[in-house]
Amino acid sequence: MAQPIRPSPLDDPDYAEFAWARYFRLLRWMALFTACVVAACLAYLHEVVGDVPIHLYIAATLGISLTMMLMAALMGLVFLSSGTGHDEAVDNRLDDHIDAWKS
Repeated sequence: MAQPIRPSPLDDPDYAEFAWARYFRLLRWMALFTACVVAACLAYLHEVVGDVPIHLYIAATLGISLTMMLMAALMGLVFLSSGTGHDEAVDNRLDDHIDAWKS
C-alpha cells in the first residue's frame, strides 16, 4: 500500500521565507569570502608573474569567482533541502519494490 505523500515544511510560507533568507545570507557571506580570495589570488599572481595582460586577470577573476559561487549555491541548496526537512517529504516508491522483492 502506498504511503500518503508527506507535506514539505517549505510549503509553509513563513518557514519557507525563513529558510530562503538563511540561504541567501549564506550566499552573501560566500560572495564576500570569494571577493577576498580573488583579491588574494590576483595579488599573488601579480607578485609571482609580474606584469601580464589584463585578460589573465579577467580570466582568473571569472574562473575563481564563478567556481566558488557555483559551489556555494549548490551546497547551500543541499543544506536548505536537508535542514528544512524537505528531503524527508520525498515520496520514495523504491521502498515498496524492495519490500516486495524481499518477500
